[in-house]
Amino acid sequence: MNFIAKINILPKEALLDPQGNAVKKAMNNLNLSSQKVRIGKHIIIELSCNDKKEASQIIEQSCKKLLANQITEEYSYKIEEVTD
Repeated sequence: MNFIAKINILPKEALLDPQGNAVKKAMNNLNLSSQKVRIGKHIIIELSCNDKKEASQIIEQSCKKLLANQITEEYSYKIEEVTD
């Protein structure tokens, strides 16, 4: 079975987000009102696994060990089965 994992990685809420703050300030300078801007990463991974549970385990370990810095970032993901 084929799956696509869509992963979002953002700075933790408690930490400063200098990129997000810069974009928020620039938006406000352009009269584009914004309350809060957070900038992170969006990653798409295609997998071939036996089932969704296996795909989820692979993505969870990938996020913990490789993609996200556990100290400064939080992550979320969604896994969808690809149907041809």
